[in-house]
Amino acid sequence: MKIRSIHAFRKNLALSKPYTIARHTVTDVENIFLEIQLENGILGLGSASPAEEVVGETCEQTFQHCSSSYFQALVGRDIRHFKQLIDEVNIQFPNLPGTQAAFDIAVHDAFGQYLGIPVVEFYGQKIQALPTSVTIGIMSVEETIQEAKQFKDLGFRILKVKTGHDPEEDIARILKLRERFKQHFKIRVDANQGYSLSDLNSFLSGTQSADIELIEQPLLVGKESELLNLHTSTRKILVADECLKSPKYALKLTQEPQPFGVFNIKLMKCGGIRSALEIANIAQNASIDLFWGCNDESIVSITAALHVAFACPNTRYLDLDGSFDLAEDIVSGGFLLKDGCMELSGKPGLGIAKF
Repeated sequence: MKIRSIHAFRKNLALSKPYTIARHTVTDVENIFLEIQLENGILGLGSASPAEEVVGETCEQTFQHCSSSYFQALVGRDIRHFKQLIDEVNIQFPNLPGTQAAFDIAVHDAFGQYLGIPVVEFYGQKIQALPTSVTIGIMSVEETIQEAKQFKDLGFRILKVKTGHDPEEDIARILKLRERFKQHFKIRVDANQGYSLSDLNSFLSGTQSADIELIEQPLLVGKESELLNLHTSTRKILVADECLKSPKYALKLTQEPQPFGVFNIKLMKCGGIRSALEIANIAQNASIDLFWGCNDESIVSITAALHVAFACPNTRYLDLDGSFDLAEDIVSGGFLLKDGCMELSGKPGLGIAKF
């Protein structure tokens, strides 16, 4: 079945409410979308929301690449060769994970629909459902408690709390959350590279009673070796995020002694489903668990991440709340959410429907 057309477009998606992380405040997010239509009318849809500060690619670059004559030259190619097509695009656009992800996701969606099965079933579904965390940005103690109460009322049981501005304030927020909500929530922390090793030690000491489940990327990228000063049991709850951009980085991080016990895989960092599976396999062979994360993204790419996450037996944690805070999107469907637990729709491809 041949590709009839390829079309890219961009859309700025407003957030329902702004949030603050260690380095800036976010109010809206631009997503790039890529449509691949087959001769029989099947429409595969991909999307990208690259984080320039992490991967060095802007949405403008992603859009220009996806609108290029190179992509138009793929019209007429057979969707059954989708893995070869992904390889060719990755070679043409190296180190550009937004461009790679948009194409990778779109051809997976089209190919799954062509077969009449969900993408996850093509790779073999290992997991049926998992709870996702929801994110609380950097804010005052009072605002943190109020936000957590709203999430509790919505049925969520896992919080990911952004930290990294001030360790003492971070400690106060975490302790107050545990005091107020007891064991209702599992608490994860994302420092977004905001700590020094001294800050991290202070935070770990001050929150010892709070039973923190995980801590994402506490130190600046390039400082991972400093984490080896921590006890092995502490490193097991540390999550590699911004420093984990590709299978090449994954291989480095699996060398003993390992600075992280968990890998955060984001399709927008690594370039889509194929690359994510490579990282997942590397992690599995090194006995490292998987944590699936996201940026602020459309349901399109969030659903794609969920498909590949559920195809990996070492998936333990989800943080796929990137579409929850969008005030608008261009699709519906993809996954089901009940009391904070995510599962796939079971429909062909990604199971999404364009408005």
